[in-house]
Amino acid sequence: LEKQSVNFTNAISGCPVCCPQRGSLLTGQYPLTHGVIVNDVELTPNGPTLGETFRKSGYSTGYIGKWHVYGSPDGHYGRRLSFIPPEKHFGFDYWKACECSHDYNHSLYYEGTDPTPKYWPGYDAIAQTDDACQFIERHTSAEPFMLVLSLGPPHFPYATAPERYQAMYRNREIQFRPNVPPDMRKTASDDLRGYYAHMAALDDCMDRLLKTLDRSHAADDTIVIFTSDHGDMMLS
Repeated sequence: LEKQSVNFTNAISGCPVCCPQRGSLLTGQYPLTHGVIVNDVELTPNGPTLGETFRKSGYSTGYIGKWHVYGSPDGHYGRRLSFIPPEKHFGFDYWKACECSHDYNHSLYYEGTDPTPKYWPGYDAIAQTDDACQFIERHTSAEPFMLVLSLGPPHFPYATAPERYQAMYRNREIQFRPNVPPDMRKTASDDLRGYYAHMAALDDCMDRLLKTLDRSHAADDTIVIFTSDHGDMMLS
């Protein structure tokens, strides 16, 4: 992917926590403008959003995975597993999303306008990638599409990736940033093994997505953006 792409090596989150940066990705605005300055504040856009802009331009829009801008006004994460009403989808017509869940092996989502909770089978990133591949295959011969696949990992809890990915790092030597305190390196080592295992799983997911674009003869006419809301300090 990198060999075929522009790699923004100095791109950083303007506000490196989940909700503020997600609000920025959806609105093109800084958190002080769109209003989500900390996690779990509801995004109430004051201009056109990403999904609305593409839909208005004739694109079929889709969103799969973690949303995390519906907010929890109770201040206690009370809406993280709640149904997100259609008017809060901000222009995404195809919808299989959850506000926020870190249970990647029993991961809840809502489909479209149906308030019935459903669950992704197995490790959610793999199941969500399956769904994204099916979306691509359905849309490459029709109107242009804009799809957001919003995967939860890599994120705590770290030791929850499928076993085959955890095994890849179980006996590997772990390198630390210089500012990881010596007395925290055992914890950092354990966390990083899980972090990398999640990343390896996502590498395979990304590979499948790119191969689906190739197989669907859409690769030459599709822009792929691989980005994130923020990263993790890992005790550094």
